[in-house]
Amino acid sequence: MKALSHKYHWLWIFIAGVFMASLSFTWQALAQSGTGNAVVLNVEGAIGPATKDYFERGMRHARDQGSELMVVELNTPGGLVDTTRDMIQTMLNADIPVVMYVSPSGARAASAGTYLLYGSHVAAMAPATHLGSATPIQMGGGGLVSRDADEGTAEESEEATDRPSREGSAMERKVMEDAVSFIRGLAERHGRNADWAEEAVRDAVNLTASRALEQNVINVVARDLDDLLAQIDGMTVVMERGEYTLATSNLTIERFDPDWRTQLLSLITNPNIAYFLMIIGFYGIIFELSSPGSLFPGTIGVICLLLALFAFQVLPINYAGLALVLVGIALMVGEALLPSFGVLGGGGVVAFVLGSVMLMDAEHLAISLPLIGGVALVSGCLMVWTMTRFAALRRRPVHSGAEQLIGADAIALEDFHTQGHVRLHGERWNAVCDVPVKQGDTLKVVRLDGLTVHVLPD
Repeated sequence: MKALSHKYHWLWIFIAGVFMASLSFTWQALAQSGTGNAVVLNVEGAIGPATKDYFERGMRHARDQGSELMVVELNTPGGLVDTTRDMIQTMLNADIPVVMYVSPSGARAASAGTYLLYGSHVAAMAPATHLGSATPIQMGGGGLVSRDADEGTAEESEEATDRPSREGSAMERKVMEDAVSFIRGLAERHGRNADWAEEAVRDAVNLTASRALEQNVINVVARDLDDLLAQIDGMTVVMERGEYTLATSNLTIERFDPDWRTQLLSLITNPNIAYFLMIIGFYGIIFELSSPGSLFPGTIGVICLLLALFAFQVLPINYAGLALVLVGIALMVGEALLPSFGVLGGGGVVAFVLGSVMLMDAEHLAISLPLIGGVALVSGCLMVWTMTRFAALRRRPVHSGAEQLIGADAIALEDFHTQGHVRLHGERWNAVCDVPVKQGDTLKVVRLDGLTVHVLPD
């Protein structure tokens, strides 16, 4: 009886062990299933179409993964206004909280980056970073005119705070006031410092990370992503559907780095690359038309031109500048085909350079001036080379047609005075000569009159 109870004792111990192990595995599985993730994007460089595409795909990826949070590591000097507005609109209507995190140390969120920070649900910065300089810029000049608080009396300065600046053109005031209203609306939505936001737009002021935290411009200063997630845990943010409390303590980090598509789009939409593709495209097609059947320049030209047109579709192109570039290329080609002693070519180079400078209508997406100068120099050299080649060809003797007979040697077929016959290029010709000629004499053709040649003794 004692042996039987001892046997059941070990059986109960085995059953209890199996139960505890099952409970442990179940608890671990539940814990893992309850742990969400945070998708981390890395936005670096000027804000452009490639950035927008990358941001929207990252948002879709986070939504498909059921992520609790999306973090964007930001380091930008600024970028396109329309692209920035589209990204902010996507954030404001997102069902996933977005954290803009200016990182790593030494990074900046200038110009468009400041708007992105204000549009995000959580604005964070790493130590030794800064933001600001959000004044909208127009091509061809400096920033828009802003009020100067140092001029005039204190009362005038106080009044200037309550009314828009009357300086500058109507378009400049229009752009300025639109930017101010936009960033103030973002600040008020997320409970941040709207007055400093307006000052950043009007006067292009900047703030370091610590000062931005003190002035309620941002929410957090964090050393790294782990510190960021720890600090924002339990923070309440304003979403489209209402207030939402973040739970970020146990989130795992999943990086969504730029792939080949983003890198290719960034390369093509680089203004310098798009500009160079356009030039190669036009010259390739011109060479193909001038030498039909070559195929290689025409194929390369068409591909490059299509890529350039795709890039221009998403870039802020000034169409007056594009027209000047096309006119300039047409005039330089016209100089090569119809030499005008440099009139068409010189005008083409001037139009080409002016159009290239005006082509990109954005502060951080302008074409490099050395690139413009280099392309203009190469085009000018090609035009000069073509002109010199045409001049050399004009000086060379004619090798075909009736003109080639002038100066050619002819052999007298008979003795004659005034009129007779000669052999010229293997043919029998009527000949006229003012001096007596003997059969077999070598004569020089001086003039052609129908089927009669005028000759003189050689």
